[in-house]
Amino acid sequence: MPLDFKPAASCAFDQISLGEVMLRLDPGEGRIRTTRSFSAWEGGGEYNTSRGLRKCFGLKTAVCTAFVDNEVGRLVEDFILQGGVAPDFIRWREDDGIGRTVRNGLNFTERGFGIRGAVGVPDRGHTAASQLKPGDFDWENIFGRLGARWFHTGGIFAALSESTAALTIEAVKAAKQHGTIVSYDLNYRPSLWKSIGGLQKAQEVNREIARYVDVMIGNEEDFTASLGFEVKGVDHRLSAIKTDAFKAMIETAVQAYPNFKVAATTLRRVITATKNDWSAILWHAGRFHESRKYPELEILDRVGGGDSFASGLQFGFLQFNDAQKAVDYGAAHGALASTTPGDTSMATRQEVEKQIAGGGARVVR
Repeated sequence: MPLDFKPAASCAFDQISLGEVMLRLDPGEGRIRTTRSFSAWEGGGEYNTSRGLRKCFGLKTAVCTAFVDNEVGRLVEDFILQGGVAPDFIRWREDDGIGRTVRNGLNFTERGFGIRGAVGVPDRGHTAASQLKPGDFDWENIFGRLGARWFHTGGIFAALSESTAALTIEAVKAAKQHGTIVSYDLNYRPSLWKSIGGLQKAQEVNREIARYVDVMIGNEEDFTASLGFEVKGVDHRLSAIKTDAFKAMIETAVQAYPNFKVAATTLRRVITATKNDWSAILWHAGRFHESRKYPELEILDRVGGGDSFASGLQFGFLQFNDAQKAVDYGAAHGALASTTPGDTSMATRQEVEKQIAGGGARVVR
């Protein structure tokens, strides 16, 4: 059963995302605490999907976000422009000169190696994106007059503040009203929800959002924390997300939310920070579809792998409207993104399709 998309010719954009985009500062092979230099990138869980769809797969995408109008904000905008994502819906806030009331978010990220895990140190208090609220975007214009085939957002943005939670609900309602496919990455982070009501608030917000979601992304721990589902016999202490645990969770979730047309997750077993077993699974129309397995995948930078999975999945549906292709493109794209630095994918569509076909790592000349 294919997803019911709006015709491409009737839409200005294939996909639009809503989320915070931060300036990522990366010490490379070193540590945050000892480095004397950083590489600068942009990154944000929701935005990363738009960039992957544009840069790797050539689709037309845009991001709804906000920055302070200063040199740092314009630097992140420049990264977005380099990635080909349309800046049409960026909201600019006046700089107060010191960052006391509003600022741009920073994300210090070290990759990890071997037994030393990756470390992320976000610095996002009082950011422009976290102060976004209902009414800040003209959804009637975005989804009604301009049009988008797919809308993506997630639990990271929803958790930034009371107002972003309310804005996320407003956005998914508007997208559904205009016939746009809605995807949502649960991406539960206890530290983000803590200051606005913790687990209880997370479940209250996510249960409301879930009513308007077509494609739900998240592992069984995300479903448990964000939506309050429990499945007997699931051991949440396991380092690997088990296929049978995800299947049991989804069978429960789709009964509670019959509007879910797709549910998907990556399946990872962390051997070391630089070696993971990697694959993915997707539920659609009563059937589970599994990707090719990537055993002992060598990881250069794990941050953003899940977002690249989500963008590959979206491409599989947007291009082919096929569940098996969606999970295959998602898993291959996420795997390749884990082999390069930064939040965002550096892969090409040809490289993704080579992996789907079982291609190896021989030198290409």
